[in-house]
Amino acid sequence: MAQTTVRLTMAQALVRYLCSQFIDDDGVERPLFAGCFAIFGHGNVTCLGEALEAAGEALPTWRGQNEQSMTMAAIAYAKAKRRRQIMVAASSIGPGATNMITAAAAAHSNRLPLLLLAGDVFAGRRPDPVLQQVENFGDPTLTVNDGFKPVSRYWDRITHPGQILNSLPQAVATMLDPATCGPAFIGLCQDTQELAFDYPEAFFVRTVHRIARPRPDRAAVADAVAALSAAKRPLIIAGGGVRYSLAEAEVMDFARRRGIPVTETIAGKGTMIHGDPLGLGLIGVLGSSSANGMAGDADLVLAIGTRLQDFITGSWTVFSPEAQIVAINTARFDAVKHRALPVVGDARETLIEIDAALGGWAADPSWLEQGRQLTAEWDALVDRHQAADNSLVPSYAQVVGVVNRLSQPEDMVLTSAGGIVGELTKGWRCKGIYGFDCEMGSSTMGYELAGGWGAAMAREDGEVFVMLGDGSYMMMNSDIYSAVLAGHKMTVIVCDNGGYAVINRLQTGKGNKPFNNLIADCRVKEPFAVDFAAHAAAMGAASRTVESLIELEDALTWAREQTRTTVISIKVAPDKWVPGDAWWDVGVPEVSERAEIRAARGEHAEARKRQRYGV
Repeated sequence: MAQTTVRLTMAQALVRYLCSQFIDDDGVERPLFAGCFAIFGHGNVTCLGEALEAAGEALPTWRGQNEQSMTMAAIAYAKAKRRRQIMVAASSIGPGATNMITAAAAAHSNRLPLLLLAGDVFAGRRPDPVLQQVENFGDPTLTVNDGFKPVSRYWDRITHPGQILNSLPQAVATMLDPATCGPAFIGLCQDTQELAFDYPEAFFVRTVHRIARPRPDRAAVADAVAALSAAKRPLIIAGGGVRYSLAEAEVMDFARRRGIPVTETIAGKGTMIHGDPLGLGLIGVLGSSSANGMAGDADLVLAIGTRLQDFITGSWTVFSPEAQIVAINTARFDAVKHRALPVVGDARETLIEIDAALGGWAADPSWLEQGRQLTAEWDALVDRHQAADNSLVPSYAQVVGVVNRLSQPEDMVLTSAGGIVGELTKGWRCKGIYGFDCEMGSSTMGYELAGGWGAAMAREDGEVFVMLGDGSYMMMNSDIYSAVLAGHKMTVIVCDNGGYAVINRLQTGKGNKPFNNLIADCRVKEPFAVDFAAHAAAMGAASRTVESLIELEDALTWAREQTRTTVISIKVAPDKWVPGDAWWDVGVPEVSERAEIRAARGEHAEARKRQRYGV
């Protein structure tokens, strides 16, 4: 019996397929692909552009200003949707495509779904070399799009229109599998986009996907139960996997009944509301002294949904060398790190099974009380740093304190790089579940404003506060214009510290002279400050410059009343930081003529002796 077919160009068929994909989001069916960010060029405008225009509201297209930033917006959208919906990012050939590689790396590091569609060379090669084609002398099949391979979970180049019949379902499956979730890249050869093909109508049947919840191996659960039962000082680390498994209620219920203190990773921040008696704050290099202190005393670490990045482990110095790690993760790659006892499975379902087999075991109440005392000390320290004083220039911590105090439970804050990151991870007290997005998988400067646009697009209520430094603003700011154009409001607080202050802190802290970070230490004719409020106003934002914490409070109240994106600029001190950092391993010169560097090298070598060895 012959299949019923429909004749479409490859580009038309691709878009029709995307429009046919839906997801079951806790009983509510939604489009799997919520929209497409696109910048058109000769490599995609005439064919893919034609198909996207015809799709209309079934796959709304949003015009980007920069390929990297629009792709960052797509990442933030997926994170705000907790990986339940995906955005597409589409570029032309050549530099438009390579602009997306940095964002692809961020999506890969953060385990976030993203569909990348980039124009490519002519499969038939007849007009070679085409505009923006990079010719490899020894391999004519290589194009710049091969650069996506290290930062993609799935990669393909379409050289025949029938190939999407196999490729698109594989790309979708990769992005929806919790173990492989990340960016999928598909290169679209220009002459293939135009070709018509008789596609089976079955390819376009409405399909409703569900995100799998893989159950753990019974023997692994038994091993985890045995390890927990023997523990005297257990600690839970709630990572981003808790967020994406929708497992925050189960994690906190388990911890509450078992008397286990809970700390969070950067991706997991927001698993609990600040003030929860189980909460220790964030762990690691940008964490709290309470979480890091408890981690050092713990004899068992239950790591749920975390890849244990060095910023979380203090380059493997925050844990006792004797501590047993039990790692719950959908990705086997992450679960087996550092000789952990791996329990491969969905965070929620795995914890439910462990809980059911654990019987009446609970930790000694004195262990939880130790955590509460340390957390109270940490909270008091943060309070002191956030309190107003007589300083002419406020600190990051003071600015964070004001914004946090005026925020509402439905609001969120977003950041990515620079000095503001540590001040937010330490000082932002979550009032609502997952009202916090800090892209620290790649710590990409430029994510902030683009991510704010994507998050504002994804969220149905509440303010999106974007907090960033002058360095990140200067690196990528065009999505202020995007957000104003599209009508997606965000409130931006630019903390101007005169350059790359946190890297200056690292530089001088390891014995180096201040060099090429703060504007005052750079090779310039004459240092001067940027008028960020005026710049943002030129892109359509409502904006103000404030000079004190009182003025900041007034500006934030004013910003909430605005209907479009607002930008508030305030100068902050480049040398005031909340302490509590865990150690971090970076390269320090083994030989130097500078005495300060030699001293720093000696201290660093001693610190490395505390590192826990693993694989």
